[in-house]
Amino acid sequence: MPPRWRIGFLAAAFVSLAAGVAGGIARLSPLEVPATAIALHGALMVSAFLGSVIGLERAAALERLWVYAAPLASSLGGVALLAGFVRPGLALQVLAAALLLAANLVVLKRHASLETATLAAGAAAWLAGNAALFHGLNPSAWWIAFFALTIGAERLELSRYLKRGAAARASFAALVLGLLVTPPWERAMGVVLAALALWLLRFDLARITVRQSGLPRYVAVCLLAGYFWLALGGALAALGVARDAALHAVFVGFVFSMVFGHAPIILPAVLRTAFPYHPVLYAPLALLHASLALRVAGAVAPGAWGNAAAIALFIVTAATLVDRRQGGRGARG
Repeated sequence: MPPRWRIGFLAAAFVSLAAGVAGGIARLSPLEVPATAIALHGALMVSAFLGSVIGLERAAALERLWVYAAPLASSLGGVALLAGFVRPGLALQVLAAALLLAANLVVLKRHASLETATLAAGAAAWLAGNAALFHGLNPSAWWIAFFALTIGAERLELSRYLKRGAAARASFAALVLGLLVTPPWERAMGVVLAALALWLLRFDLARITVRQSGLPRYVAVCLLAGYFWLALGGALAALGVARDAALHAVFVGFVFSMVFGHAPIILPAVLRTAFPYHPVLYAPLALLHASLALRVAGAVAPGAWGNAAAIALFIVTAATLVDRRQGGRGARG
């Protein structure tokens, strides 16, 4: 699929991101936004935005036209939700997860491994969460499993050349199984999340690349900071305290750290455009974590506004860096 078509998917996903962020803030502060953006803040952020981005990355990697139906369905699902067509929008998000699962099963059949099996498990968790929401149930635990499994699988794959004993891979497989069976039990799932964070801190490539410079160090800092929030969110869930802090430690601290860190790598592959590294990328990252720390400490509304500002600053920064590189190419041409 030509990159210009992929931009359309991202544009629709970013509309859902903006609405989802606004809906989340409107729950805490006076802000005029559509009622659906408030009620379906999670669906817009998790499925319509992040699900679309993950689905698009998978489709670009496989280069099979039918796989693009997954990000198409999740993007259109977000548009439908914002237009007030809630049931069709949620149904489209269920379809998107099912299509992503099918794509990951194709990969698993071709290249059976712990990594590809974990990716398929992540898609299955997303499907379970979206189906739960469609039936009026709380999808949060399944969505957390979706992100933890998907990110864990990708980090396991990228760190595959590191020497690990059989016990390390066996323990990772046990954590994958734990994330598939514990979502109904929040405290048990918290223990598994905290254990996964410790596993990643011990075995991920980031502990080596953080000693380098430029983009590798930036990505590693994003990852290690994300693992810290995953550990904290898991620990809070295991203790059964500060539920808002636990959820946002994972959804904001862990997940958006991964988004910030992987964007300079994934966007060039998806859009066929350069995303040059610049130290200014640390500014939105620092704001994200500082504002999240404020939120977890109890200043929920100011922290949420800071989270939103960090996401907006990252988008503006990324767009500026890409535009400058494109402008430089045009001048040279």
